[in-house]
Amino acid sequence: MTNPTLKTALLTGATGLVGKQVLQNLLNSDVYKEVKILTRKATGIQHKKLTEIFFDFDNPDASLVKADDIFCCLGTTIKKAGSEEGFRKVDFLYPVQVGRAGKLNGSDKYLIVTSMGADSKSMIFYNRVKGEVEKELTDLQFNTLHILRPSLLLGDRGETRLGEKIGEVLSRIVNPIMIGPLKKYAAIEAGKVANAMVNLARLPQKGLFVHDSAELQQF
Repeated sequence: MTNPTLKTALLTGATGLVGKQVLQNLLNSDVYKEVKILTRKATGIQHKKLTEIFFDFDNPDASLVKADDIFCCLGTTIKKAGSEEGFRKVDFLYPVQVGRAGKLNGSDKYLIVTSMGADSKSMIFYNRVKGEVEKELTDLQFNTLHILRPSLLLGDRGETRLGEKIGEVLSRIVNPIMIGPLKKYAAIEAGKVANAMVNLARLPQKGLFVHDSAELQQF
C-alpha cells in the first residue's frame, strides 16, 4: 500500500546536465510516491514512479502542472536557442509559466537552478535573465523557494561547447586553490548540484533561500 504521506514531485529539464541526475535522485528518493516530468517527447526511461507528461511549453496547459514540489532545471544557450529571444523563453518564460501554474494548483515548494552572478539589473544579458526569473518566482510567494546558483558546471553534456570545455580544464587546475571566500567561484560537478537540489527539498524550513556553489558543495 502506498504511504499517503509521500509527496509528488514535478521536474522540468529532465534530460539536461543537472536535470537527468535530479530525476534519478527523485526516483530513488523515499520522499516521493510519484515523479512527474514535463517533456516534449518520450525519454525512454522506465520506472514505476515515473509519469511522463507531454507538454507544449509554448501553449502550456496549466492543469497539468500539479505536484507538491517543483524542480526546474530548464536552461539553454543563446547559440542553441538561436537568439536572445529564444534563450529568454527557455530560461525565463518557461520556468515562470510553470511556477505560476504550480502555485495556482497548490504547489508548496519550487526549486530552480539559475547561475552565479544572477542579477536582474546586470548589464550582462545572461546574468540579467537569470536574475529576472529569480525575481518573478520570488514574487509568486511559494511557501518555500530554493534558488541554486552554481558556478561553472562540470559533467558530460553529450555535446561539445569549446568555451566550457576550456573552462572545465582550467577549473580542474585552479579548483584546489579556490578556498575561503573564493570557494563559491570554483566549478562544481553537476551531480553535486543535483544532490543538493533534492536534499534541499527535504528540509522543513519555509521561506526564500539562495545557495551558492560553496554551499552546494556540502551536499
